[in-house]
Amino acid sequence: MQEFEKSISFDGRDIRLKVGLLAPQAGGSVLIESGDTAVLVTATRANAREGIDFLPLLVDYEERLYAAGRIPGGFLRREGRPAEKAVLTSRLIDRPLRPLFPSWLRDDIQVVATTMSMDERVPPDVLAVTGASIAVLLAKIPFNGPMAAVRVGLVGDDFVINPTYKEVETGDLDLVVAGSPDGVIMVEAGANQLPEADMIEAIDFGYEAVRDLIQAQRDLLKELGIELVQEDAPVIDQTLENFIRERVTAPVKEILGRFEKDKPTRDAALDEVKASVVTAIAELAEDDPVKVAAAADSKALSNTFKDVTKTLMRRQVVEDNVRVDGRKLDEIRPISCRVGVLPQRVHGSGVFNRGLTQVLSIATLGSPGDEQEMDDLHPDSEKRYLHHYNFPPFSVGETRPMRSPGRREIGHGALAERALVPVLPPKEQFPYVIRVVSEVLSSNGSTSMGSVSGSTLALMHAGVPISKPVSGAAMGLIKEGEEIRILTDIQGIEDFLGDMDFKVAGTDTGITALQLDMKISGLPMDVIASAIHQAKPARLHILGKMLEAIDQPRPELSPYAPRLLTIKIDSDQIGMIIGPGGKTIKGITEETGAKIDIAEDGTVTISAIEGEKAKRAKAIIQGMTRKLSAGDVYAGKVTRIIPIGAFVEFLPGKEGMIHISQLADHRVGKVEDEVTIGDEVVVKIREIDNRGRVNLTRLGIHPDEATAAREAAAK
Repeated sequence: MQEFEKSISFDGRDIRLKVGLLAPQAGGSVLIESGDTAVLVTATRANAREGIDFLPLLVDYEERLYAAGRIPGGFLRREGRPAEKAVLTSRLIDRPLRPLFPSWLRDDIQVVATTMSMDERVPPDVLAVTGASIAVLLAKIPFNGPMAAVRVGLVGDDFVINPTYKEVETGDLDLVVAGSPDGVIMVEAGANQLPEADMIEAIDFGYEAVRDLIQAQRDLLKELGIELVQEDAPVIDQTLENFIRERVTAPVKEILGRFEKDKPTRDAALDEVKASVVTAIAELAEDDPVKVAAAADSKALSNTFKDVTKTLMRRQVVEDNVRVDGRKLDEIRPISCRVGVLPQRVHGSGVFNRGLTQVLSIATLGSPGDEQEMDDLHPDSEKRYLHHYNFPPFSVGETRPMRSPGRREIGHGALAERALVPVLPPKEQFPYVIRVVSEVLSSNGSTSMGSVSGSTLALMHAGVPISKPVSGAAMGLIKEGEEIRILTDIQGIEDFLGDMDFKVAGTDTGITALQLDMKISGLPMDVIASAIHQAKPARLHILGKMLEAIDQPRPELSPYAPRLLTIKIDSDQIGMIIGPGGKTIKGITEETGAKIDIAEDGTVTISAIEGEKAKRAKAIIQGMTRKLSAGDVYAGKVTRIIPIGAFVEFLPGKEGMIHISQLADHRVGKVEDEVTIGDEVVVKIREIDNRGRVNLTRLGIHPDEATAAREAAAK
């Protein structure tokens, strides 16, 4: 393709598109730039594989540290496993892209976004989302786009499109809005308890910019002479499908109409219907067209059965305003909460139950040295709050190998983390590193919002002084033609067969996190607004149930949580505390059992399970860093004796020597005649020589000075 460039400008910020420059063998490629950030996005299509009955879309976001002029650390000195931010960006690209492919498409499609250059002003993630749409269109893959994304920040009282990292960090909103010509298709947001009305206005503001980017893509295609690809769905013989529908429609409708609240009972009844069709097909003659078709397509029964169940479930909601478990559209399942379900060695724990969904969250407190180092392209180098989410197979009654966390687990953990960060105490007030792990023990819809609520319980039980408790609710949607129904607190079947999964988390003041995913090609703003407003009473209801279990953070930490003591030293004293090769700080740790972390600004944090150990380490460091002056009087202990004098530890970690001539006001023959190792003595600093050595004396000390020194040492 011939090289072509196009520039898009809004709010004084340019987005530059370069086509035909890089990756000529990819199906479609674009280099999308803003500022000094450049992302190469490619899309490639391959023929469908045999037996695939879903869209095998693979989206990868790759970060290269050369983009920021850095060389990777570690032994290999090259990029390895994707960082958490890269995984989340892959999901961010995938979520608005996937619903826009035709439902019948089965070809292998891979989208790869690689950050080639990055400055500290322009985040690459939303560029990659828009670039993915352009690459797919250039690859001439069937696609109901264009699609685009922007970030919205709140600087003061003004919304800003595609804010810089600094503007996001200092503002009260970090919102990503993706949309298609049909409306909003994806939302991802973190906010500092933003009121619902302000959040709706921000989404609307972002979608206006999205529409500009969509039009720019249309203009680009027109200038390149490329038309949107229109492919018809393959024609499929309906004989087998009709056979299945005739036998399952009535019994499935009857089962859904029972309004069974127990999911296993309902699932078992549906499985019996499916099994009856298998039996009916088996009883047919070998040359019967239905049996022949069933043998050729082993997944036809499951797919058709799902489609029938989906149609009947949705029709029941739209026509009767009642759900499969008999709930009203805005009704929440039964909720129960408990804290302290695990022994006190766990610093904090909370269980959140909503219907058949159960999440156990565990909070752990650590020292500043436990902060996670972020080895990626983004400005944040350390993370103080860690939220991890686990989804074992037994939570849905299944068996499968246990592997490392996948994209879904990482994404759900990040969402819960984002929801809770705004209410955490500042580091100056609560210097602990906090880790929360949410264990999903049973799943039937919205475990991520269950994790938010359960983790709030665990944090409060751990004694973390959060400013407000946070709860979350998941909203669903059924859209049939012009008829739209919004569902509160969706369960598994409504998520699986519905059109929307809209997670809303926040306090009684406002929203802290949003995540919207669609299975249709977009929603108008009035529907988005209705869902946000409908979520608020649900959140407040859930919050009330949580506060019945624990209404405020515990005043005391677990006895097994580390005790932190903080002191400040001059930065030029850091080397002295660490010592050559870390010898000094290791010695303090071995002596006291305390963990010591030193920040570049001289902040020393000491942690130990036993408070006395932390106090001892603090005293040693204070002694080592105290400014000494001639004439100061201390009470200390004799640690060593040599022929010409005795060494006294007069401050923790600080020694000086008393020359034999300074031991007494008379002539001393042997040092041992006056003092022995372990004796407590009162000494005065005579001088500090140019090598920092402290010379002490026992002479010329006033009785009042001696008394004060002994009292100070006893504290």
